[in-house]
Amino acid sequence: MSLWLLNHFSTFTLAVVSVGGTVALAVAGSVLLRRRYPSLARGEHNDMVGVTLGMFGAIYGIILAFVIVTLWTQLDSTQTIVASEATDAALIARDAAAFPPGVRADLDTALSGYVHAVVEDQWPRMRAGQPSYGATETHLKSAFEVLQAYDPKSPREEVFYEEAVTHLNDVAAQRRARLNMAEQELPPLLQALAFGGALVLVPLTFLYGMRRLRIQLLFVASVAGLIGFSLLLVFVLDRPFAGELSVSPAPYQEGALAQYWER
Repeated sequence: MSLWLLNHFSTFTLAVVSVGGTVALAVAGSVLLRRRYPSLARGEHNDMVGVTLGMFGAIYGIILAFVIVTLWTQLDSTQTIVASEATDAALIARDAAAFPPGVRADLDTALSGYVHAVVEDQWPRMRAGQPSYGATETHLKSAFEVLQAYDPKSPREEVFYEEAVTHLNDVAAQRRARLNMAEQELPPLLQALAFGGALVLVPLTFLYGMRRLRIQLLFVASVAGLIGFSLLLVFVLDRPFAGELSVSPAPYQEGALAQYWER
């Protein structure tokens, strides 16, 4: 469900629904509770409610900060993995210039097939939360077979051959890491703490009574808006390959790899 929402609605739309919806529900709940219990406006229990709000707010704030930082670090790591994989593929393409024409052509064919499979086949699968090794396996295997069958004839070719093999091994490693990141999501316990905590903290603000209704609603709406925006961040950062803030496949279409998209 979360993947479908991220892939079919803009971040702005999700922000309006999540933040606006949280604020609207909080304001409505506060008004209804105040009408049901008019004595709340006198603030007779504000001391106790204030202490409880402070304690719960501190604990919940720490939890949300931890979750958001963890997810942001995960997104940053995923971007690094994608950039590293594309860089290694580009370096192989450059190293291939030192090989005989036949070997270079076969390696270019394998690399071209690989980057096209990553962007056109594997990326949509990752956006849908269904990464597949098979989408690129044939092309990666072809690249390995080309290098395994090639016997360098000069010291110059041996140097570039060793570099190409090293980079190809790195491509395989980064591909595995990228696909693993596509399957990552926030553990259920942290999801329960992040979203369940809001169901505890926001209603507590209803109990903090103020004589002027506008001031109380402003207080409730401010807390609800902050929590709603924080939960929006958790939601959009949880899946690094889905939504508008997702990792882009652009590195596979730039630099030395751009030649494979001009044909």
